[in-house]
Amino acid sequence: MVLFFTCPLYAAAADGTQPRLQIKYTVVPGDNLYNIGKKYGLGPSALMKANRLKDTIIHPGQVLLIPLKSDSASQVSRAGNRFTAGDINLLARLIEAEAGSESYLAKVAVGAVVLNRVQSPIYPDSISRVINQSNNGTYQFSPVHNGSINRPARDDSVKAAREALNGSDPTGGALFFFTSGAADKHLKSRPVSKIIGNLTFAL
Repeated sequence: MVLFFTCPLYAAAADGTQPRLQIKYTVVPGDNLYNIGKKYGLGPSALMKANRLKDTIIHPGQVLLIPLKSDSASQVSRAGNRFTAGDINLLARLIEAEAGSESYLAKVAVGAVVLNRVQSPIYPDSISRVINQSNNGTYQFSPVHNGSINRPARDDSVKAAREALNGSDPTGGALFFFTSGAADKHLKSRPVSKIIGNLTFAL
């Protein structure tokens, strides 16, 4: 099995008109409501309201809910590129399907492979197109073919997707990955950049 490669939550809107997409964000040292909100196009007051905070004090390790207005709203960037909440969701679900039982580092690495492809001139130029790409009816990623990509992603896969989107690449630029039992000779002949758990990453 080859294949490369977050999950927002939906909550009912207060006025009952439309579901609201939310992403979980874990506070790290140096964070404040202003810089977190800036990353997602929100003001501190919006974050305080979403998390029922009485003041602006937050602590490392604290989990915040980030309310997103729609899937089309641009959220984060990698090397200057903008990505939407839908991209984060799709990438997280692929990570979950491909590396759900692997380490957190492997999850980040799977996300990085997708993003390396997005930035490569020989692959499609968006997360959705890369993940859903098929050649002669064969999908590049088996979870798309077997439907496992439709399952919700757990928090660590969402976090891994965000880390990859923010520029982390443990693979050193890999465009492929495969499991230790893969039989594809073409894949196994490619230069290996990193082995993480049961996954081999190749250039």
